[in-house]
Amino acid sequence: MENTSPLAVALISGGLDSMVAAASMKAAGYRLLALSVDYNQRHQIELAAARRIAGTLGAERHVVLPLDLRAFGGSALTAEIDVPKDGVGSDIPVTYVPARNTIFLSLSLGWAEASGARDLVIGVNALDYSGYPDCRPEFVAAFEEMAALATKAGVEGDRFRIHAPLQHMTKADIVREGTRLGLDLGMSWSCYDPAPGGVHCGLCDSCRLRGKGFQEAGIPDPTRYAV
Repeated sequence: MENTSPLAVALISGGLDSMVAAASMKAAGYRLLALSVDYNQRHQIELAAARRIAGTLGAERHVVLPLDLRAFGGSALTAEIDVPKDGVGSDIPVTYVPARNTIFLSLSLGWAEASGARDLVIGVNALDYSGYPDCRPEFVAAFEEMAALATKAGVEGDRFRIHAPLQHMTKADIVREGTRLGLDLGMSWSCYDPAPGGVHCGLCDSCRLRGKGFQEAGIPDPTRYAV
């Protein structure tokens, strides 16, 4: 019998947020196509986590798309720039990858139109995050409007929807939601600068926010940190 549930393209980086966002869409009754981007990021280990997550969530297909953003550089994740380890600041950090979510959502949009999906999901949030401009609600809303103008489906009135279910959650909220959904949060990867032995460094912004989320949620943190 044909599955008539709606299809969504889920950006799965391997991190905690994208895992919980994709799982929430599955719980809402969507079938998933999973997209991960191998942009030659410093933390390539996250792609192994993305594969585990896509498999666990039962994605109908998982594409790991190579797109070498080291050719552009401009970020501590794509160039020889040290990842900050001195705490989460108020300025946009050097771990910001220029236009990354714009690029990734554009790739998701292309696959969505080709596959017949009209729903895209991304795990951005605008509360406990590192200050990236492409995590804000204004960005998500603007991209959805752009998708209506830039695609055959959109101009014919078959609009795309960008789902950001974690948009207004704290990291603690996200940990609680992942736990409620029955996820093994330990299979996700957050660290920007993996320590020897394949463990989280414990000091980069992403590690600090992850650890803070588990602590504030009152849920044991399954993550192995170097410090």
